[in-house]
Amino acid sequence: MTAFGSYLKKHTEALVKDVGIEPACMLTGKSKATLGRYYSDAEEHEDRFMPVDAVAALEASSSYPHVTSALAELRGITLSHDETVKNSEGGVNADVITLSQRFAMLMAEYNQSIEDGVITINEAKRLLRETIALQKVLLDMKLHLEDEAG
Repeated sequence: MTAFGSYLKKHTEALVKDVGIEPACMLTGKSKATLGRYYSDAEEHEDRFMPVDAVAALEASSSYPHVTSALAELRGITLSHDETVKNSEGGVNADVITLSQRFAMLMAEYNQSIEDGVITINEAKRLLRETIALQKVLLDMKLHLEDEAG
């Protein structure tokens, strides 16, 4: 088995155990045996992996996106896990208003940080927090636009 295969299977097992085997069976429509094969490192199951729709269903109920995080790590991508509830009210118009407010906050933070010509570590951290907040608003806006587009 490839190194990434073993890595994904370990994270698949963590996902199933996070949700619980019985709830995982109900959420995915798969049997305990089938779910077990997805994370088994036995030679006869080395080419079996959980389908992406099953991963999505389980991660929606898990405490952490185990498989998504593992896939991102394999590509050298860092994810930021945010447990806050996303902005689902108001649609695109509310998103545009929130986006402009967040951008103004980012620019104000930047202006204050660059005032002395040097951005310190703490100032960079504050800028990063504002940038992440802006990114979250953009993601909400993208999801609302996709909903409206059908």
